[in-house]
Amino acid sequence: MATPKQIWEQQQSQMQRVKNSGIILTNETPLKDDKEEEMAKSALALFRAKEEEIERKKMEVRDKVQAYMGRVEEATRRLCDIREELDALIDPMRKDIAFLRKKIDTANRELKPLGQSCQKKEREYKEALEAFNDKNKEKTQLVSKLMELVSESERLRRKKLEELSKSIETLS
Repeated sequence: MATPKQIWEQQQSQMQRVKNSGIILTNETPLKDDKEEEMAKSALALFRAKEEEIERKKMEVRDKVQAYMGRVEEATRRLCDIREELDALIDPMRKDIAFLRKKIDTANRELKPLGQSCQKKEREYKEALEAFNDKNKEKTQLVSKLMELVSESERLRRKKLEELSKSIETLS
């Protein structure tokens, strides 16, 4: 069997002969013209036959490649199925575990800002409670002072009233 390069070289040499025969034909006799024309036709027929053979072999190779590709794809599918089965054997609960881990991670991400918010609000609560207690203590002190002042005022008024009463009694 000839290689594609050898076939191509043969075709090129035949084409060159056909071209050369055309040049010679112009100077030769009609008998030689018929012979040269017949030679050109046979060379052309040979060329076409070789082209058809090349095309046929090309189609055969293409068909073989397609068949091989089909087998490769089927083998790939089988290997994928086997891999999935192996993965399932490794840890049948893996999907559930992965799902729960994702849920835990999500909960952790949500807890962080809630914890910070809680700490902030606890701080605010403590500050507000401290301010409330301070104001309550201040109010208690003010109420005590008010009670003292009211008591003192009452005492002074009673004293003044007694003095006025004694003054009136001395007048009468």
